[in-house]
Amino acid sequence: MRKLLPIIGTPSTSHPGGRSALTCRYRCGDACFHEVPNTSENEYVGDVIAGALGRRSMMRAAAVVTVAAAAGSAAVAGARPAAAAQSYGKPKPGGKGARGLRYSSVAPNTTDAVVTPDGYAQNVVIRWGEPILRGAPAFDPENQTAAAQAGQFGYNNDFLALLPLPGERDRQLLVANHEYTDEVLMFRGYDPANPTRQQVEVAWAAHGLAAVVVEGDRKTGKLLAVPRHPLNRRVTATTEFRLTGPAAGSDLLKTSADPTGTKVLGTLNNCSGGTTPWGTTLHGEENFNQYFANSSRTTDKRYGIGTGATERKWERFDKRFDVAQEPNEVHRFGYVVEFDPYDPSSTPRKHTALGRFKHEAATVRLTADGRPVVYSGDDERFDYFYKFVSSKRMKKGSGRAVREHNLSLLDEGTLYVAKLTGDSPAMEIDGTGKLPADGEFDGSGEWIPLATATADGAVSHVEGMSAEEVFVFTRLAGDKAGATKMDRPEDIQPSPLTGKVYVALTNNTNRGVGTNAKADEANPRNANKHGHVLELTERRNRPESRTFAWSLFLVAGDPDDPATYFAGFPKDDVSPISCPDNVAFDPYGNLWISTDGNQLGSHDGLFGVATRGERRGELKQFLTVPTGAETCGPVIQERRVLVAVQHPGEIDGASVEKPASTWPDGPGRITRPAVVAVWKKDGGDIGV
Repeated sequence: MRKLLPIIGTPSTSHPGGRSALTCRYRCGDACFHEVPNTSENEYVGDVIAGALGRRSMMRAAAVVTVAAAAGSAAVAGARPAAAAQSYGKPKPGGKGARGLRYSSVAPNTTDAVVTPDGYAQNVVIRWGEPILRGAPAFDPENQTAAAQAGQFGYNNDFLALLPLPGERDRQLLVANHEYTDEVLMFRGYDPANPTRQQVEVAWAAHGLAAVVVEGDRKTGKLLAVPRHPLNRRVTATTEFRLTGPAAGSDLLKTSADPTGTKVLGTLNNCSGGTTPWGTTLHGEENFNQYFANSSRTTDKRYGIGTGATERKWERFDKRFDVAQEPNEVHRFGYVVEFDPYDPSSTPRKHTALGRFKHEAATVRLTADGRPVVYSGDDERFDYFYKFVSSKRMKKGSGRAVREHNLSLLDEGTLYVAKLTGDSPAMEIDGTGKLPADGEFDGSGEWIPLATATADGAVSHVEGMSAEEVFVFTRLAGDKAGATKMDRPEDIQPSPLTGKVYVALTNNTNRGVGTNAKADEANPRNANKHGHVLELTERRNRPESRTFAWSLFLVAGDPDDPATYFAGFPKDDVSPISCPDNVAFDPYGNLWISTDGNQLGSHDGLFGVATRGERRGELKQFLTVPTGAETCGPVIQERRVLVAVQHPGEIDGASVEKPASTWPDGPGRITRPAVVAVWKKDGGDIGV
């Protein structure tokens, strides 16, 4: 029987999804311990998939593989256990295996390092606190200031984008989200009950976005940051943003500091994102609710905003974080941010037309006539996923007028929410994994329109709600529209080769528990702790279509578990995977999946899986991250893979004084989130 390894500093089992209590406190404000915000009677997506999952799991291969234990604990990036290169999915003789995935899979392990396959090398590209702007001082964790942090790389890097930099050989422009701060891991002697103003202001400066030029070393393969480049930039929790689109100027968005309802300071909890064909980046404001205190409104409860003090106590230092004093400030967060990294003087925008919820991502596909379609998930148990179809066409070119036009593309169009329907009778779906009579778990879906924005105004398609209310209280609009409840929809990626859309659903341990919604044909299991991936095909493969077909692509977990599924690929030849989170595509059309909250006894990691051909479903682990860390923001290029190693050492009881990880700089140095580059030692293409 395959035996998976115990995690060093295993998180308490009372915390859902494998997260530590520390993660729950600082990342999402203990979201899993709050009452489920969605109390609507809408159909639950888990009920749509479960029966078919069990059916296909009967096709699993009988072979059993034993995982070799990963030995030792490494202190620096690059160290790897002796057993890590063997185990699952080794390349077949004669060059078989999906192109782009021909590497020896990394075994599950608990090594305090970034562990990569044999034949691959790595380096830390940039760490929290490294100066990137002119005049920024060297990082000094014992004497950190807000002014210093505002010129340095921020904390907890998440989404990454690598953009071309014409005219600068071997250089690219790296854009990163800085999702949230772990104050207890940042400040020596931190008192959560009594943070200081300096600590709070440093945290404000550590949130947001960063743009930094990076340069590849042709001799070694390393990728290194270029400090003080003119395009380097930091955006923080106090940077000015523009509110654009149909809700901009609404009474719902006006505050005492901004009576126009069009300007807001900062962006918070940026999780995943996307890039646009016109050269900008998109960033999803996710768990913004945790920063706001003292709410008493029903609309705020639907977003998980608390009635008391916040974890970080920011409301003590700025009244805008106190809902009782500034009730509309919270309405100005929860949007998709658009950032122009090629113009350091530009003002970032928050697009209200894409709706307000806990955006995990914002990925773009163009229609045949050049209109962008944006997909985004709402990362909450039992919430929905959405798309926005623009009514304006992208223009080609680089002139200022063209750029201004393209920056307005996401302000006019229609916002939709997804409703999935299974094709089996409800009586055949009992949540145990038993197959329905038709031997399939798949179905159809429709995009339900919520509101349409035009240059002349906006129209609501939801009875009882104005257009402004739809765009500000989008979750409530989804409730009224009858959208399908999902298991924490996170990153959503359309394949650049096939157009099929892949939705990562991380987990939902509350499904089927107590009075919560139970399984249906679009989700595999009650008490779903491992998550799954859905594959959607828009009608006629047109992203603007109002209907789609869906099927189960991957149901995560130990391959020895009958309730797992790998697109029909033999399960004795795949890696175990748990809690899919961020997803990306490589040049060959393989889907790469990073995980968050692994429930199988190993550290989180990055996996590649074939989506086409005879190897469809072949899933192989490419790397694991250090103790307490999450794998974020994968970028897969022909000769380099980038990952954001987020919150290393985020284990219950850890602090600056008692670190749970020594990554990336070894014992005696503060643990720092960082971006890591991986390449093939012989200079060849990844996985070829």
